[in-house]
This record gives sequence, C-alpha cells and structure tokens, in this order.
Amino acid sequence: MAYQNQWLITGVEETPAKGPRVYALEQNYPNPFNPGTTFDFTIPHDEFVSLKIYNLLGEEVAVVVKENLAAGRYNRKWSPAGLPSGIYFYRFQAGAFVQTRKLGVFK
Repeated sequence: MAYQNQWLITGVEETPAKGPRVYALEQNYPNPFNPGTTFDFTIPHDEFVSLKIYNLLGEEVAVVVKENLAAGRYNRKWSPAGLPSGIYFYRFQAGAFVQTRKLGVFK
C-alpha cells in the first residue's frame, strides 16, 4: 500500500528583509598590523559616515570613510602609507553615534 503526502498551499506570507537595527563598530583586524587592516561597521539608517585615524596627540592623520551610506554592513580596508609605527585611534561617527577604538601600526 503506497502512502502519498499531499500539500495544499492556502497562502504565502512575505516577511520583509530586516536590516541592521543598531550601530556597531568592530575592532579592526588584524591588529596590530602591517601593511594593512580592515574596519567593519554597521549602520541602521542612511547616514553620513566618517571614519578617521588620529595619532596620540589627537591630530587627524588619515580619513578612511567620509560619505553618505545606506543602512547596512560595511568594511573598508586601510593601509598606513607614510605613517610611523605606533599606537593610533580610529573614530567612527554616523549621525549622533560616535565610537573610538585603538589600533597598532607596526612596520
């Protein structure tokens, strides 16, 4: 005796894709690094985003991101051409969200 499953589809419910809900700035990797590193960040809304590198004196030494971005997850690569080995800070700003982290450059 054969058994058959019969399926009756009565409707389809669409679930909209959910984007990121929070701001997030991950630690750069690798860290410390030579010759380059990657920054991962997430923004939940379309925003103007900046990611800048500062030395220990608080002087801006590089700009990694400075643009309007749509909500989503991003990564940016950066190479510290011309900068000496040492400790630096990177500052991420998207709208009112601001976060700073430390990174090490070793050549």
